[in-house]
Amino acid sequence: MNIIQKLKKKILNGEQISREEAFLLTDSPLEELTEAANEIRKKICGNGFDLCTIINGKCGRCSEDCKYCAQSAHYHATCPQSYPLLNTDTLLKNAEHNDAQGVLRYSIVTSGKRLSDQEIDQVCKSIREIRDKTSIQICVSFGLLNEMQFRKLKKAGASRVHCNLESSRRYFPQVCTTHTYEEKIETLKAAKRAGLSICSGGILGLGETMEDRIDMVLTTRELGVKSVPMNLLNPIPGTPYAQNRPLTNEEACRCAAIFRFLIPDASIRLAGGRGLLNDKGESCFQSGANAAISGDMLTTAGITVETDMAMIKKLGFEARLWND
Repeated sequence: MNIIQKLKKKILNGEQISREEAFLLTDSPLEELTEAANEIRKKICGNGFDLCTIINGKCGRCSEDCKYCAQSAHYHATCPQSYPLLNTDTLLKNAEHNDAQGVLRYSIVTSGKRLSDQEIDQVCKSIREIRDKTSIQICVSFGLLNEMQFRKLKKAGASRVHCNLESSRRYFPQVCTTHTYEEKIETLKAAKRAGLSICSGGILGLGETMEDRIDMVLTTRELGVKSVPMNLLNPIPGTPYAQNRPLTNEEACRCAAIFRFLIPDASIRLAGGRGLLNDKGESCFQSGANAAISGDMLTTAGITVETDMAMIKKLGFEARLWND
């Protein structure tokens, strides 16, 4: 029995694979690896596909120096017009549109290190309106908040908090210097203490190694994360990563498969950069991934909900909440 089959059997028996075992998958035969990952996904998660959309709830002029981001005030990238926190009517209208299309989760994402207490109060009003008038679940990505702020958001009706680790602890200082990895981890822990589910992953293609990718996912596993966004860097002119090479389909599929081996019961969520893949991520959804962000991203175009719904049906998935 080769290493792929040995580790697959271990996972299906309810055990976790180790860091060292995960490394063995980095140069294993790709087709066999992706087939095994897809089998793990089917047996543990079934055919559910967790679909969400995001809205850029507050755009631009960000104080943080994340090297991939067009919204950072530190760089000269072409960014959509900057604006403050969107009002309730705008957020509600967009939520209603997504709800009508069958989207399961609606994530409000804001620029900046964190929202102020005044902004938290404002967006809580918006969340209450959305929850009152739609059936869509609310995810929030408001930066490095504390437990008390998260409790306010949960009381208003939010169910999930998103805060990407971006990369491994070792590599993160090469990506951002204006906040720390520990601040991100504490944010996720605070959200969890407040009774919210947590969503955290990273961006592939920042210059990190496969070791960094595996270590990032192992950290999410330690934190109890069950929704892991897998962003593929979209090199944006004007940012320090403008010249980075985008990942190939094969690289993306291998990462999705290894992520599935590491967290077999998670939503492995293709996110930003999926549109750069020549099949828009379809092969990744046959390699262990079972969730996606649909529609436009924060500053780049995405894939329409209608297109994604057709793809989900074609691949034998069913759009439904997972790990709520």
